[in-house]
Amino acid sequence: MATSVPSDLDIAQAAEIQPITAIAADIGIEPDELIPYGSTKAKVHLDILKRVSGNPTGKYIDVTAITPTPLGEGKTTTLIGLVQGLGAIGKNAVAAIRQPSMGPTFGIKGGAAGGGYSQVVPMEDFNLHLTGDIHAISVAHNLIAAAIDARWFHESRRSDEQLAALGLRRIGIDPNNVAWRRVVDVNDRALRNRVIGLGGSADGVPREAGFDITVASEIMAILALVDGTDYASALQDLRARCGRIVVGTSYSGDAITAEDLGVAGAVTVLMKDALHPNLMQTLEGQPAFVHAGPFANIAHGNSSILADRVALQLGDYVVTESGFGADMGMEKFFNIKCRVSGLVPDAVVMVATVRALKMHGGGPRVIPGRPLDDEYTSENLPLLEAGLSNLAAHIENAKKFGITVVVAANTFHTDTEAEIEMVKKAAIEAGALAAVTSDHWARGGQGALELAEAVVAACDEPSEFRLLYPDEAGLAEKIETVAREIYGADGVEFSATAARQIAQYEEQGLGNLPICMAKTHLSISHDPALKGAPRGYTVPVREARASAGAGFIYPLLGEMRTMPGLGTKPAYMGVDRG
Repeated sequence: MATSVPSDLDIAQAAEIQPITAIAADIGIEPDELIPYGSTKAKVHLDILKRVSGNPTGKYIDVTAITPTPLGEGKTTTLIGLVQGLGAIGKNAVAAIRQPSMGPTFGIKGGAAGGGYSQVVPMEDFNLHLTGDIHAISVAHNLIAAAIDARWFHESRRSDEQLAALGLRRIGIDPNNVAWRRVVDVNDRALRNRVIGLGGSADGVPREAGFDITVASEIMAILALVDGTDYASALQDLRARCGRIVVGTSYSGDAITAEDLGVAGAVTVLMKDALHPNLMQTLEGQPAFVHAGPFANIAHGNSSILADRVALQLGDYVVTESGFGADMGMEKFFNIKCRVSGLVPDAVVMVATVRALKMHGGGPRVIPGRPLDDEYTSENLPLLEAGLSNLAAHIENAKKFGITVVVAANTFHTDTEAEIEMVKKAAIEAGALAAVTSDHWARGGQGALELAEAVVAACDEPSEFRLLYPDEAGLAEKIETVAREIYGADGVEFSATAARQIAQYEEQGLGNLPICMAKTHLSISHDPALKGAPRGYTVPVREARASAGAGFIYPLLGEMRTMPGLGTKPAYMGVDRG
């Protein structure tokens, strides 16, 4: 029977929020290391790493999930509930999460982190871009875009001698091969594809262009992967990565970088304050680092290495989260983020819901904004059992990295005891160390006590972490390894375009980079229609693109789909999302 619970916003606004100075002091942050933005949020200066580097390193936990419905299965809420639960059993726990984008939704809830009685607060601050990081990314990204068009404008009208007089050399930008669009952190469909440069010769040269959402910018992915032992070294890494950003090609086919445009230094200056992690708090007063928010389909979908580094030197347990299902965010957490940082995770929390497992068992389509069908709100053990293969596949995949798994059954009021017990039994049979019920959304930390105890026990297990592939493996081999080992595919089929691009990247010295698969989040496979744990299929790789600044190659999986009212878009974006 449903219980009456206040809205997330009502809960957040009724919370007794502590001064951020008190939250910082509780975990050993000194006053001169804190950069306050009002009384409830702050940045933590990265030079803190020089002082705390001798501290013992805390336990490192990644919260991931089974393949979700389009509604999401509550990873962030579980993460926050777990941190609150760890606090309730006397552990010094710190959350490290991504900053939500304003773009995908309208209204206050769209920018929140968590829900119910497991939230990071103040909720409203997320919709104000916190401390300006997303705004800095937008400006830095659009500076590069402006520089591309300005350079093309000047080169199309001046001789080499005239360019030299302006301190420029001709780089020969091919306007048909510009790979850098503009960004805005608003879901504005009308801006997705535009013609720019209209109005006359003083306004530039017309060409086709468009806007992406800000968090899809490579600069966001860069911010999340920058590393260092203090502010100066992190700034140096940021500068080098910004210089490597590839914005397009010349008429002769050579890559053109932000360094070639002469703006990499300016981009770094615009981003310099964004390097410092943001500090907030949970509803129950635990510290929460909220820093960086790359997507998990076209990027690696994890919060920043820098925030994790600071948190691990201050907390005994650091709980972070990977975007989408374990086939996406968790795989990229291990193979990309941990590869770059060298940090070793201690445990994985796999979030599962009865709702999602029923969908994987063949339940009706789940559509945001529409009521759930009766199959999801009434007990249906055969349907649930048919979908348990998805849970088992994700547990198996996590264990391939040598990491202990705890399954958190995130409960809804419509779940029955028999359904929850079936999920927990299947999780143990699939190899999870523990499987527990978590009711953190309705009860906060008190609803996650069993989960907290299970995670502490998992972190005490011996760690045997290993990467899925070595740096020196070829790009095609890395793609095939992920497709076979994580997606359960028989193999990979590369288009002629993808094969040519992969060969070109290896010739350019990018073959040692990790792979960041761009695919649907609604299936372990490349096809959102394939539910459960599909087998016996081939993964098509349509294209392969390079994020040279971030430091990964991202293959685009699946085919282009024509969708009613939406035109043609990549299949990896999913059929349930506009």
